[in-house]
Amino acid sequence: MKIRKWAVLYSLIVGVSMIGMWTMFFASGGIPELKTKPLEINLHLAAELSTAVLLLIGGWGLIKRRPWGTQAHSLSMGMLLYTLIASPGYYLQKGELPVVFIGLSFFKKEDF
Repeated sequence: MKIRKWAVLYSLIVGVSMIGMWTMFFASGGIPELKTKPLEINLHLAAELSTAVLLLIGGWGLIKRRPWGTQAHSLSMGMLLYTLIASPGYYLQKGELPVVFIGLSFFKKEDF
């Protein structure tokens, strides 16, 4: 499979997964910060959801070979990188170390 197809699949799967994850958290009442830290969590949600939407837009742009597709995909990858760096801090602060290790398990030693 060509790299472009992998990039499209990755963007679409991660974008849909991010939206699905936050929808489930919201529907199940799993975001206590909505009451305790509303400004902080709303800004975080805005960043997460804009990343997810741009992942979907970038993936769609690559599928349709739109002239802006590569730029949108590249921007979405940068946004996702930031999210992947910042999000573990939230779980570390809550003392949920297993969640951090699950996230790190997707890397291999050559990535570092």
